[in-house]
Amino acid sequence: MTLSELQLKDVILIEDGRRLGNISDLEINPVTGKIESIILMVREKKGNFFSKADEIVIDWNQIVRIGSDVILVRDEKSPLLLTNGHKNG
Repeated sequence: MTLSELQLKDVILIEDGRRLGNISDLEINPVTGKIESIILMVREKKGNFFSKADEIVIDWNQIVRIGSDVILVRDEKSPLLLTNGHKNG
């Protein structure tokens, strides 16, 4: 499966069915070549077109299933929210 195919799928939180967004990038371990996490871009609905988007980083171990249209993730540890490239929380 290619990154562009993954980017078409909605990422859904299985606990409450909330749509988190779509994958914008992957974090890959340079030594093993394995995917370590997926990165989602989150744009505030109130923000304007030029506002900078936040990122949600979800560990690969949180992925429950990759289906034909969606990627189901578990909230065993809350997704790491990065605001304009800086860690929060």
